[in-house]
Amino acid sequence: MQTNTAGGGSRIATVLLMVSTVLVGLMAGLFFAFDVSVMPGLARGDERTYVTAMQNINAVIDGNGLFGTVFVVALLAAVASTAVELRKGRRGVALWVGAAAVLYLVVLVITFTVNIPLNNELADAGDAARLTDFSIVDRFKGTWVATNIVRTVCCTAALVALARALVLYGRATAR
Repeated sequence: MQTNTAGGGSRIATVLLMVSTVLVGLMAGLFFAFDVSVMPGLARGDERTYVTAMQNINAVIDGNGLFGTVFVVALLAAVASTAVELRKGRRGVALWVGAAAVLYLVVLVITFTVNIPLNNELADAGDAARLTDFSIVDRFKGTWVATNIVRTVCCTAALVALARALVLYGRATAR
């Protein structure tokens, strides 16, 4: 599948770079949507509604194979693209894609070490209708929202790096 295109590119290199860009863009958009609409909207309601909504959102995301695929393949495609670009001698492209992969890896680390444990703690709280101690909501709101903003910034920076890589890739393969 290493069929060369005009100018020394390859189909696999093109596909990997495009896939990583689209998938990281989807993730940046998801995190951004939580920052500007979901979390502020939930914060306007009462704690019971907040817990119920977040438990439901997390359950839907956890059980969604498409989300899981996008979440993981975004990194795998960026790493693979970096390797292909290095092998092709396009160091500038590889540098930008590699930077995007590192930034996205930060997103994954934050997700697995902070956001998912908070989601699990909220799920373990049980039925919101029976909760009497809502201190978990304050802890959840403060930390989860702050780390989601960091995920949005990192994901958006990764998307910018991938956009730069696409520009450099286009120049390198147009020769």
